This record gives sequence, C-alpha cells and structure tokens, in this order.
Amino acid sequence: MRLALPVGLVILVLDQATKLLALSRLSLGIPVSVVDGLFALTLVMNPGLAFGILGAVPPGWRWVVALLSLAALCALAFLAVRLLPGGGWPAALALGLIFGGAVGNLIDRWRFGAVVDFIDVYWRAYHWPAFNVADSAISLGVALLALRLLTGNAPRPA
Repeated sequence: MRLALPVGLVILVLDQATKLLALSRLSLGIPVSVVDGLFALTLVMNPGLAFGILGAVPPGWRWVVALLSLAALCALAFLAVRLLPGGGWPAALALGLIFGGAVGNLIDRWRFGAVVDFIDVYWRAYHWPAFNVADSAISLGVALLALRLLTGNAPRPA
C-alpha cells in the first residue's frame, strides 16, 4: 500500500493537469498535429466507457455508465485488498496506476458527464480511439498485472 497510494496520486494529478491544459488550449474536435501522419492532440468528450463503448447512450442514461465505472473501481478495491499484501511492489505499482487512472476518469464523469480525451494516434485514415493519461495508466497497470499472471509470478491472495 505504501507504493500504490503515491503512484495513484501522481497519476491522478498528471491526468487532471493534462486534461486542464487540453480543455484550455484545444478546440473540440480540431486536431493539432504533433507528428504528422501519426500523432495529434484532438479534444474529445467521451461519454462512453473504454474506447467509446456505450458512447451512444442517451444523456439521461449516462448515470449507468458512471455506475459501471464506480462498480469497476469497487471491484478493483476488492482485488487490491487481496493482492497487495503478497504481491510486492509490482502489484502495488500496477494497482496504483489503475486506481489513479480510474479516479481521474471518474472525476471527469462527475464534472462533465464525459471523459476528457485528447491523445489521437493514427495512421492514414485509421485512428485509435482518443485517450488520455488516465487511460494510459490503466492500460499499463492491467498489462503489469497480466504479465505477472502469465509469467507465473502472480501475487498470492491474502
């Protein structure tokens, strides 16, 4: 727990700071090229879950998406209680990354009813769904946990 909390807080602060910059400097839907043909900054308000899943839910039903996000955070908290005592620093790092990212996106849902995304990676006409620092941290945390499971170094439940 000693590592998970500071990592989560760092991710939360980085996530919210970069989103604040994106909201103040980018216009909705207008790309600003960073690496031509590969990477742009494009402000997108994502009302759905990961990669825009459930993004077409009518505004009156967006609370369902927020509840699903909150349920996932609670499930992660349950997992953390089981994994942290025997998982060592890799489990703590992974869970800190996931928690920080999840809380960052949950704050967006509460404030705006959607998640602020702005990183746009693409090749020609093929665009990966826009994402943010929180999404990157969640993906990295999940990958670290999966790697531990696949290599046989899975943390033992307490």
